[in-house]
Formats: sequence, C-alpha cells, structure tokens
Amino acid sequence: MSAAPNAYGEDTTLDLVQALEESAALGASDLHLTALLPPIVRLSGQLSPLPGFTAPGEEVLYEQLVGMLTRTQRQKFDETLELDYSCQVPSGRMFRANLYWDRGSIAAAFRVIPDVIRSLDELRIPGAVKTFAGLPRGLVLVCGPTGSGKSTTLAAIIDLANRTRSGHVLTIEDPIEFQHNSNRCLVAQREIGVDTLTFAEALKHALRQDPDIILVGELRDRETMETALRAAETGHLVFATLHTQGVAQSINRLVDQFDANHQDQIRSQLAITLQAVLSQTLCRRADGKGRVVATELMRATPAIRAMIRENKIHQIYSALHTGSEEGMHTLDQSLAELVRKGDITFEEGLETSRQPDEFARMLGRSARVQQGVSGLNNPFGRM
Repeated sequence: MSAAPNAYGEDTTLDLVQALEESAALGASDLHLTALLPPIVRLSGQLSPLPGFTAPGEEVLYEQLVGMLTRTQRQKFDETLELDYSCQVPSGRMFRANLYWDRGSIAAAFRVIPDVIRSLDELRIPGAVKTFAGLPRGLVLVCGPTGSGKSTTLAAIIDLANRTRSGHVLTIEDPIEFQHNSNRCLVAQREIGVDTLTFAEALKHALRQDPDIILVGELRDRETMETALRAAETGHLVFATLHTQGVAQSINRLVDQFDANHQDQIRSQLAITLQAVLSQTLCRRADGKGRVVATELMRATPAIRAMIRENKIHQIYSALHTGSEEGMHTLDQSLAELVRKGDITFEEGLETSRQPDEFARMLGRSARVQQGVSGLNNPFGRM
C-alpha cells in the first residue's frame, strides 16, 4: 500500500501485524488503534505511543482491521457495530480484540495474551488458591476490574487441575484466550459466537456434557448466574468471573441480580455452594518495571456461610481480617505486605486501598498525603 500523508505530511500507513508483534515484544498489556493518532500501548499500566509508528489514516485503519476478520465476524460487526474476537499473528502470539466505532471512524483495542500459561506461584497469587483446582464441587469466583488479570489467574488454576487431576474440563469464553491441551483432563473450550450463542445457553447445555469442571468467562446476566449456581449445586466445580471490586461487593452483585422475592433463596444457595472468592487488582511496581497483583481472598468457612445466609455481608470484612489461619486476607492487608516487601510504594498502596486509614495504620503511617496537580503533557502527539 502506498504512503498516504496526512495534513501534517506524515505517513498514515499501518502494518497491523508488526504493531501487534512489537506491542507484545515491548511487554505491553494492550494496544489501542484510533484513526489519526499513533498506536498507543499500555506499559506497566501507563499509556504511551508505540515507538516507530505514525498515525494511520481512517481508510487505512479500516482496511487493516476489517481485513483480519472472517466473513462471519465482518457480518456481525456490520450488524452490531461492536465485535469481540481473538486473533493470532504469524509468530503464534494470540490477542483478544474489540472493534468499535469512534465518532464515525473504526477503532480497536487489543489485549496481549501471554504465550505461556504462568503458574500461580509465578503470578504471585496466594498459595491457598492452589487448593481451588482440587475442589470436588462448588462455585469459585475470581473478581476484579477489567485488566486486573482474572483470565490469567483462571488459566493458571485450570492448568493446575489439568496437570494434577482426572476429569472433563469445559470452558465457555468470549473469546477464547488461553489454549489448554488435554493433559490428565479432557479439555473442551467453547467460544461465544463461534461454538455457541450465549453464556446462558452454553452453560445450560454444559450440564448434559458430563463436565467435572466448568469455567464461565463472565457471569453477565441473571440467567447465567442462576444456571451456574444450579451447576454448582448438582456436583460440578464452577469457576466464573465478575467485574467487581472486593469480596463483599461480588456477593452482593450476585444477590442483587435477582428480585427481592428470590434473594433469600439465592443467599441460601450461595451459602451452600460458594467455596471461595478471590478479588484482585494490579499495582505499579516501585521500580517502575511492570505491575504486581494485590488480592483479597475469602474461603467459605462455616462462619462465612452463616453471614451469607443471614444477609450479614457487611461482617465479612472483619472475618477476612482475622482469617489468616484459613488463608483469608483483605486487600489492605495484601497491599501493606507489598509495601513491606518493597514491591510497591506506600502512595501506590494508599491510592488502591479501600480503607486508607486502616491501610496506613498497618504500616504505622498516616493516610494524609500531600496531593498536588502537575502539568499534564499530551503523550499522543497532535489531537
């Protein structure tokens, strides 16, 4: 394709595959593409231009992005104006992608999927999480904001189960990110829009496919939540994610999806089936080299089950705070430990903390920090 200079005389062509490859090589977590702006990568949580690339023109970007799609994907994008999918570049690297429209121009966000499944130890996930892979039944939730590493953690848990136990693992994802080869387990992976239509439909039929472990990429709606609870009740081990922050909020989110007449029933089901909730977030490392995970972990002890059943969710935080013998801890305890180890700064922990005064008290510090506003430079070039 010939060069197409923009109003500033800059080359507006784009080699999409090269941009994806170089994003992964830099260690970026995401690549953002928007017409008339240079490609933007997220490194260690911060956005910056991808070195060596200029802003693509609208037509060039459209041709590059749509050219990667299958006929079915293109038809869906034309119909819905949005598209989630996964793609692979010639080197074998996988990416999760979302196409969308931005003020009449096509745009995209690509999430870099690691080429190997890292272990829970490598991810620095609490050791108690390893036991989740061996649970015979129940519901395990992995929660956190978008981009907090939920899929990576779940991939590590499924990989551990695949290497250490025998059974049928069925995953329902949108899209499939990590590829699992059958090892000691038989692994089947289904992608929304390719192998099945919706999470709810796939999960309903999953109960007839003889699974031992079911992974649900996201509990998006009431029907999916209801079916996941039923699967956990009937002897399956169900892993699922929620876009929530904190253990208590995750439980409340599940309950609040149902009308008031059914909420007591849902609490009773959760009190019986819920095995654990892991909430996680990523923090900037003190040395500026990447990010490190901070977690909040709840195990379903008899006391916790009673709190859920009796709608005393507000008491769970105290149980986490004093539940170290069961492997439980609060986010603030995790952050304080990261500060003590020098992994993150006190200021980073304070910014992420849910109870800043409590977090500061753990470290013998004050939550009052001087806040200033520095001048902001535009790192993205002309806008």
